[in-house]
Amino acid sequence: MSTRRSDLRTALKKRKPVLVIAAGFALLAAMIPIAVAADDQTATQAAGVAADTVWVIVTGCLVMFMQAGFAMLEVGFSRMKNVGTVVAKVVTNLSVSSIAYWAVGFGFAFGAGGIFAFIGGSGFFPTFSPGSQMNLPAIAASTAPAAAKWFFEFVFCAVSLAIVWGTMIERTKFIVYILFGIPFAAFIYPLISHQLFGGGFLMATLGSQDFAGSTVVHLTGATAGLAGLLLLGPRIGKYEKGRSNAIPGHNMPLAQLGVLILWFGWFGFNPGSTLNATNLHFADIVVVTNLAAAAGAVAALATIYFITKTMDVGMIGNGAIAALVAITAPSGYVEPWAAIVIGSVAGVIVVVGVLALDKILDDPVGALPAHGLAGIWGTLSCGLFTTPALAKFNGVGEGGLFYTGSFHQLGAQAIAVTASFATVFVLSYGLFWIIKKTVGLRVSAREEMEGLDISEHGMWGYPESFMPVPGGVYRPADTPTVNPHRSPEPVGNPARSEGSAA
Repeated sequence: MSTRRSDLRTALKKRKPVLVIAAGFALLAAMIPIAVAADDQTATQAAGVAADTVWVIVTGCLVMFMQAGFAMLEVGFSRMKNVGTVVAKVVTNLSVSSIAYWAVGFGFAFGAGGIFAFIGGSGFFPTFSPGSQMNLPAIAASTAPAAAKWFFEFVFCAVSLAIVWGTMIERTKFIVYILFGIPFAAFIYPLISHQLFGGGFLMATLGSQDFAGSTVVHLTGATAGLAGLLLLGPRIGKYEKGRSNAIPGHNMPLAQLGVLILWFGWFGFNPGSTLNATNLHFADIVVVTNLAAAAGAVAALATIYFITKTMDVGMIGNGAIAALVAITAPSGYVEPWAAIVIGSVAGVIVVVGVLALDKILDDPVGALPAHGLAGIWGTLSCGLFTTPALAKFNGVGEGGLFYTGSFHQLGAQAIAVTASFATVFVLSYGLFWIIKKTVGLRVSAREEMEGLDISEHGMWGYPESFMPVPGGVYRPADTPTVNPHRSPEPVGNPARSEGSAA
């Protein structure tokens, strides 16, 4: 037996190098899965950051495209003599607000420091590099880089500014858009955005919920518009002999194209407010957003038919817009059935609101009821329909009255609406008052009658409707347009000018 053991030890000694090498390979093979797992985890994290970044940028582009929706909506509800100035206004406002929001607005809205419960205090004039981050406490959970977050939050500011002017079109001096737009984007909008998006007192301490901006974006824009409207006054001919006269828009198809563009853009507006693609909550928000809009359009159709026995095209579109505004605040907090209720109520509110307000306020596109009243309803609806699980998931506030039996969340929502309205109205009214006393808010009566296209821009939006155009049939007799398809006139018979009597 001892001999066998000795032989075994001798054999092992001879094979020791081989065994050591084999053991090394075995250890290396055992470590490979660990290294691969580490690489997989890093790759997964990188993929998540990329997905969130693409999601935030793409949805931001959808929100930016809503500017086209506002342009078409306002063009359709305007008269032909004022359509060009609408497009110029949209482009100019988008431009000045871009610079103002980059300079200071974003820092006031989301930056750390300062009197944070009141307003942000860092991140002014930001610079970005690939993947760079900033100290943005309220949106730090999103892995998207700071540049993506800036762009997404900016386009929200631009939408709010676009809402302001719906109440004031067809008689406002163009310079007013610039003089008001810069401080609005730099301070007024960021002040409210900080409170309900950026971690301010209303959001962080009181627990007020506004997932995507029924108050921050829509009520803020409508409130500023109301302040300007009160100082501006109605269009010429709107109110005569104690009655309100209808001044119809010139193109309902364009107006409804605007509605559809806005509806499409809202799929960036609400779902994109997750700032996150990987938790998959955005898909739920797409569903509730669409259901609310559909319910609002149907409810508005039924309401206007009940009142007037007509199916008003503009009211149907406004019903969809009002419902989208209303679902914006609760979109991340409610279930589909509640979205239908919220949208339906908004559809009724906008019809009744337009008919009532039109008797005293000249709001050409119905911005006050569609964005103001519906924005208030949407914000308050969180206090009724927010599910406790989604309140916990989002980390803001608690469940609504129908789930908890408590009025606490409804009270927080009411305070948010009241504080936001009062703040924006005071600041906007004061700013518009200063503009009115200096450069003036309103064009002259003659310029308004002629149309802002020609008086402000020197060019008609629809030239052939107002002036002779080469190649057209309305040229003066002494400068006739030659029709290349007409047979030559007999010699001695002067050719008739285009448009003359046969």
